[in-house]
Amino acid sequence: MIEFMTKIQFFDTFSGAGVFGHLSDSKLGRKGSLTAVCILNAIFGCLTSLAPDYFTYLLLRFLTGFSTGGVGLCSFVLATEPVSPTKRGVAGMSTFYFVSTGIALLSGIAYIFPSWRALYISSSIPSILFLVLVIPFISESPRWYLVRGKVNEAMEIMRIIAKCNGHHLPDGVILALDDEANDASNDNQSCKVATVGKEAITGSLIDVVQSPITRIRLFLAVGINFTCSVVYYGLSLNVVNLETNLYLNVLLNALAEMPAFTITALLLDKFGRKPLAIGTQWFSAIFCFMGSLMVNVGIWKVTRMFCAMLGIFGLAGTYNLLFIYTTEIFPTVVRNAALGCATQAAQMGAILAPFVVVLGGGFPFVVFGVFGLIGGMLAYYLPETLNKPSYDTMT
Repeated sequence: MIEFMTKIQFFDTFSGAGVFGHLSDSKLGRKGSLTAVCILNAIFGCLTSLAPDYFTYLLLRFLTGFSTGGVGLCSFVLATEPVSPTKRGVAGMSTFYFVSTGIALLSGIAYIFPSWRALYISSSIPSILFLVLVIPFISESPRWYLVRGKVNEAMEIMRIIAKCNGHHLPDGVILALDDEANDASNDNQSCKVATVGKEAITGSLIDVVQSPITRIRLFLAVGINFTCSVVYYGLSLNVVNLETNLYLNVLLNALAEMPAFTITALLLDKFGRKPLAIGTQWFSAIFCFMGSLMVNVGIWKVTRMFCAMLGIFGLAGTYNLLFIYTTEIFPTVVRNAALGCATQAAQMGAILAPFVVVLGGGFPFVVFGVFGLIGGMLAYYLPETLNKPSYDTMT
């Protein structure tokens, strides 16, 4: 029953990632979509605790998972789009400390509230707090405003950002899309863009697939996210096969992710995205293969647990790096849609992971090791994006 509900949850998240990925690129925007998913998450999470029967519970879990699918991608893109290329890696990786902190706290909350009804209520409270304490004080992405033709709104946000950093924008400076700036530069002209009445530029996954460059990048991103997710979620769920304290394992796995974020953030701007994407996956694969050689007896039980922790350590760096990598290889008009598609692939991997875990013994570690190797091979064909500008349009 638990495995079935886990699969349902991941499938719901898969659906929500696609829907809200498209909406955040189009009418709702990044902030609007994030607000919507938090509202839905809070409502359906609390209602789940009141479910009178199994089928009502199943429906509400579906709706909760659907809204959860948009939380990560909307918040990540909103946090990193306004950041310059030289700081984007550190800014992106820093966001995941909150994810691991939440997982670590969840193990304690689950211990304090063993009742599933109380647990659903307590886990829904953060969404309510976020809506009240955070959402009113954050701005929409200026890049999204720009591609939607709202140059005045984008300029206003840039002035606020400059003021917060102790600077100011010179008079006459106007934001322009990358193709407009390139045209102006080629014509040796100043970039003069109308600040009102500008036509919105849109894009979709169809545009991504039609372009040879972005099509290959999308297929690679989908493949890497899928393999990485199988390993990441598989190792997280595989704690049931380690025959050690469940609460302790969840806590240790969450704590193992935090130094991975720090190390990845420090190395990201030194070695680049591509070497780390390959290296972290292969690092995890090595310890997965080592874990497969050990048995759950005596000291080997503890050793296997630490192999699993190191596997999660490596994949935590990869999994979060992929968010940064994916947003950098696609332009603004399709960024969230492409990230949503990659997230859907990750959820498909998460759906597959429980099937691997139930096989038991050392075999799951072998599967996770193989998937880690394949993911690293796929990452080899992605372009390096270190200190490269983010593009706005498909042209």
